[in-house]
Amino acid sequence: MQDSSPHDVVRELWSAAGHDPEALDRLELTGNDPVLPSSFRVGTAAQATIAASTLAAAEIWRARTGERQRVSVDMRHAAVEFRSEHYLRIDGAPYGETWDAIAGTYRCGDGRWLRLHTNFPHHRDGVLELLDCAYDRAAVQAALDGWQAEDFETAAAEAGLVATMMRSPDEWNAHPQGQALATLPLFSIEKIGEAPPEPLGAAHRPLAGLRVLDLTRVIAGPVCGRALAAHGADVMNVTGPHLPSIPALVIDTGRGKRAAHIDLRDAAGAETLKSLLRDTDIFMQGYRPGAVAGHGFSPQETAKLRPSLIYVSLSAYGEIGPWSGRRGFDSLVQTASGINHAEAEAAGLDTPKPLPCQALDHGSGYLMAFAAMTALERRATEGGSWHARVSLAQTGRWLQGLGRLADGLACPDPSFETVGDLLEESPSGFGALTAVRHAGRLSETPPHWEHPSMPLGSHEPRWAEHLESATQ
Repeated sequence: MQDSSPHDVVRELWSAAGHDPEALDRLELTGNDPVLPSSFRVGTAAQATIAASTLAAAEIWRARTGERQRVSVDMRHAAVEFRSEHYLRIDGAPYGETWDAIAGTYRCGDGRWLRLHTNFPHHRDGVLELLDCAYDRAAVQAALDGWQAEDFETAAAEAGLVATMMRSPDEWNAHPQGQALATLPLFSIEKIGEAPPEPLGAAHRPLAGLRVLDLTRVIAGPVCGRALAAHGADVMNVTGPHLPSIPALVIDTGRGKRAAHIDLRDAAGAETLKSLLRDTDIFMQGYRPGAVAGHGFSPQETAKLRPSLIYVSLSAYGEIGPWSGRRGFDSLVQTASGINHAEAEAAGLDTPKPLPCQALDHGSGYLMAFAAMTALERRATEGGSWHARVSLAQTGRWLQGLGRLADGLACPDPSFETVGDLLEESPSGFGALTAVRHAGRLSETPPHWEHPSMPLGSHEPRWAEHLESATQ
């Protein structure tokens, strides 16, 4: 797909999911890269993934009503939505810092670069314990002077922490995990159980009447839930009251959702989730591999509880390979997989250079939504329970395969003041919210969020009693 047009990129995604190519005739894409300062085609990735998910919503609405509608996505708008957390404002002001004081890059004793992710307190405390140093960047640097980067990367992973050594693209492609990823498709949608078809009845919005349990945090999974809510799904964000969060991300991705607390460490909490599952259409989870399954909610177990369930899994590094069980975040995958190295090389720097947005997170979120809606269509005609998989590293590999921009880093970085035409204001449980509108446009059912963003745990963990039927 190197240097393919945005239409070609969407066509590849659409074909990979087995969709009717005729639907692409109703898709309009505007704009061209670069739209963000990067040597990678971040704008194309944003436009293509948002377009695929929006087109899937249009196809579901056609299946429910027999009516077609046009889909349009502007590249500038899509790229701005790929960094929506950057433009978030509450009562006119930015909402706090999203990065911990010692998070970021360090040069280790062997001269190799290492990235630490310490935004969650238990990850921060674990790193400080492993390094045996104070909570201070200078102290962390001094401690890492005595480590080789790959040794610390391995020690951190064995301790359940998150840190990666910066590799070049060639180094990553030669790494066992990079080689494992090369054998996988960008995303997968697999039938994992038998169940009768569940046809979708007529509705005023594509996903009206469909229920989604969103057990995800940070950006990628929550972006998927936000996208499904934009098309009318009843999305319940479920998190444990003891789990850490990043407030600005909760606010930005919480639009359209209800937010409930369930503690799966408690037997009563597990029973509550099981009760919700029996009336759920889509179950999303993005915890470290095996964590949710350890509480009794693996794809196979949930499909027994709710035949016809669509289970969507997000991982950092994919389902196979030596790193398949590792925790990870967008910034770490960028570092490990050669993206930061390649971006730095394009900029003439000898320090790691990240992408101008969390593109792997946002791209994976829209691919999750695309896969989930594709599975909904299959369930309506074929029946069955389905499992869709997406990983940050597979999305990163796909982005690298889109080609490079010789002049991309010269592109101006869009400031808050220059994107006012893409923002909307709404009430929230945090104050007056200014945030990026959804970039996927539909001619007959414009995406919007019916529920305001609310603090975690604001709602009871139960489905609304009066909900438009998803089946007939």
